[in-house]
Amino acid sequence: MSYVKNHNLVPKHAKLSEKDKKQLLEQYHITIADLPKIFTDDPAIQELDVKPGDVIKISRNSTTAGEVFFYRAVIEGV
Repeated sequence: MSYVKNHNLVPKHAKLSEKDKKQLLEQYHITIADLPKIFTDDPAIQELDVKPGDVIKISRNSTTAGEVFFYRAVIEGV
């Protein structure tokens, strides 16, 4: 069992559906190669059943901007 995702300093990670992934890439006119990367063996996404090519949405709370979202493309871990 991973305790990393329950730590108060680790933001929420969620796997995007294929539909949401397509919408994200079209909205920003980018390809998956343009996104920052996250490894398949990253402890924060171990329980999300990810594979290379998936996109992870990271939700963080900001005192000035409220809730902000970051996206990462999943790549094979080293």
